[in-house]
Amino acid sequence: EDMTMDRPCYKLSPGHGGSDVAGEWAGALAAAYLVYKDKGDTAYATKLLAAAESLYAFAKANPGTYTGSVQDAAQFYSSSGFEDEMCEGAVWLYRATGNAQYLAEAKDYNSAAWAWALSWDDKKVACQLLLYEETKNAAYKDQVVGFMAGWSEQGSISYTPCGLAWRDKWGANRYAGNTAFLALAAAEAGILTVKYRTWAVEQLNYLLGDNNQDDGCFSFAIGVGDKYPVSPHHRSASCGDIPEPCSEANLHVKTPSPHLLLGALVGGPDQTGHYVDDREDYVMNEVAIDYNSGYHSALAGVMHLIATDNFPVTHNKCPCPKNSFPGAKGTTAAAA
Repeated sequence: EDMTMDRPCYKLSPGHGGSDVAGEWAGALAAAYLVYKDKGDTAYATKLLAAAESLYAFAKANPGTYTGSVQDAAQFYSSSGFEDEMCEGAVWLYRATGNAQYLAEAKDYNSAAWAWALSWDDKKVACQLLLYEETKNAAYKDQVVGFMAGWSEQGSISYTPCGLAWRDKWGANRYAGNTAFLALAAAEAGILTVKYRTWAVEQLNYLLGDNNQDDGCFSFAIGVGDKYPVSPHHRSASCGDIPEPCSEANLHVKTPSPHLLLGALVGGPDQTGHYVDDREDYVMNEVAIDYNSGYHSALAGVMHLIATDNFPVTHNKCPCPKNSFPGAKGTTAAAA
């Protein structure tokens, strides 16, 4: 893409904090510390942990949301709070250090409320599950179960005719993928294991082909299977190679994108299951990092189930008979 506009860089600083961003980065770096320590790279692991603790301390000393400090971001991705990210950061630092103060602070940051969804802005249920994993306190388990109950067909959420748990028109696939990841993690922690594994895999099956879109077997992940979106709302994929021009005019081209955005998950269908592969439709056909994050984490969970011979039997409403997860046993309609 040819970009000629200003691209300003923003920062957080003392007095202009963002505990949501800093807290979550602290958690990510603490988790990375555990990975590199396990791999034997103790020098790099030590740097990661030092950075994680420094960021967490900064977040505590400068509480608030990043959009409270960076006003220009508020109109696009406004943050609703920071306690959930601080909880995540504190739990991962507890896992990395064994310092009980981090666990105590994570408990203080927790909210007993049920989240609307697991998303880039709302990670309450992730905090609750992490706390249950560390404490086995039934109160945290009940919070996770309450969240998942809302996502069942008997709960408050809508379902498309072929079985996608449909939370919202903007990134419906994203919310289903995120919740599938949460369900698999909860199942691994011993919470309604069979039920949650089955539900999660059925959601992934829908995303990867167990649906009636385009006469069935349609994958909402680009490049997966025989049928998938070819015109995602993605600037770079919509443009030819340099020196071909790349501008808003490419948005309105009706032919498939010249580049295959392999693996990207598009926004998904409306509540009735209707979907149109239209580059100009940024509700149904947008792609984003957070659309793929939970979905790919859920796929990693499925690979774990296959490796441990725990793949569940599924019963999708609109099965694609020719597809299956490689190596899976016992599934009735899983797409890969």
